[in-house]
Amino acid sequence: MTSLTRLESDSLRRLEDLRKTFDRLRAERIRAEGEVERLARDLEEAQKLAKAELGTDDEVEIRNLIEAATAQNAKLVEEFSAALHEVEARLQQLGEER
Repeated sequence: MTSLTRLESDSLRRLEDLRKTFDRLRAERIRAEGEVERLARDLEEAQKLAKAELGTDDEVEIRNLIEAATAQNAKLVEEFSAALHEVEARLQQLGEER
């Protein structure tokens, strides 16, 4: 058997390095495909849940619902705060009348 030339040896070494890279990239692709499948299932599940709980799975509509709920909560907090101040003022007034 004849010995390999330097060029052939370099080519074989390079091919072996390329095979390792190829195998690593193939494994990464398989993991990525699995992740995409999992995320697609998660998205579908989240959309079903949103549809059931909010009546829509549209992102813009959900954002509008959240903004409306946040505004309503802020209004209710202000009303509660005003009611507490009123009770506090009445109690103070009663204390002064004694």
